[in-house]
Amino acid sequence: MSKSLFLVLAGLVAGTFSASQAQTIELTPVWESDTTLRTPESVLYEPGQNVLYVACTNGGPSLDNKSSYIAKVGLDGKVIKLKFTENLNSTKGMGVLGKKLYVTEMTQVAEIDLATGKILNRYPVEGAKFLNDIAVDTKKGIVYVTDSGHGKVWALNDGKIGLVLEGDPLKGTNGLLFENNQLLIGNGDGTLYSMDPASKKLSPIAKVSGGIDGIVGLGNKSYIVTEWAGKVWHVKADGTTELKSDTSPQKINSADVAYNPKTKVLFVPTFFHNTVKAYSVK
Repeated sequence: MSKSLFLVLAGLVAGTFSASQAQTIELTPVWESDTTLRTPESVLYEPGQNVLYVACTNGGPSLDNKSSYIAKVGLDGKVIKLKFTENLNSTKGMGVLGKKLYVTEMTQVAEIDLATGKILNRYPVEGAKFLNDIAVDTKKGIVYVTDSGHGKVWALNDGKIGLVLEGDPLKGTNGLLFENNQLLIGNGDGTLYSMDPASKKLSPIAKVSGGIDGIVGLGNKSYIVTEWAGKVWHVKADGTTELKSDTSPQKINSADVAYNPKTKVLFVPTFFHNTVKAYSVK
């Protein structure tokens, strides 16, 4: 082999190795909130105010639970206002569109004023059983919602609720993320799907061991997804997955997560553990 050819091949190998290494991430604990955040199910990072909103189920997910609330929390884990919005029904996923915060209740979507925390509207979803996560297409003004009880995806558009997708292979649909004009859907069997909103075509991206609760994007088609039981996965751009954290043996959950791309910090609500944990992503 000629020296020049050897150098070219060595460079290609090094480049491949470097790209592979670049895809690997590590999670390092930064802080953990106090336990006043009761049964936190979802965290939302809001860049406009540079704060976190935490949807606290405050009990079990049922129609009878009217004591759920949304807390406003600083990026240091300190509670700014414990009950920014209260008297909600089994809160879960959240999303922001304009100056409004949207959160799922069991069978409806609540619309909240971001400035005051006041509930402005509630949008019932016909036949809903267990509304769960939210993702927002800010360009088109569409709020997507999953119903884990029926394996459906709904959309709130201009004050009206419409069905987007249902049926196989969707089952136990939960986590959502809208990115690059695609809707990412976390299925109950652990499959991460990408859906084209125009054609409604589903394409599998990756698969983990259980139902996907939260999805956040790290850029370059790389994601972090969580399983409620306590597993945090890194989904690489090539579709391979790597388990980064597993607190299920300690019975510490990992529900619907948020991510601050500026500081590269992941926020994980621990549900029954009653805290939010922050991790540096490197």
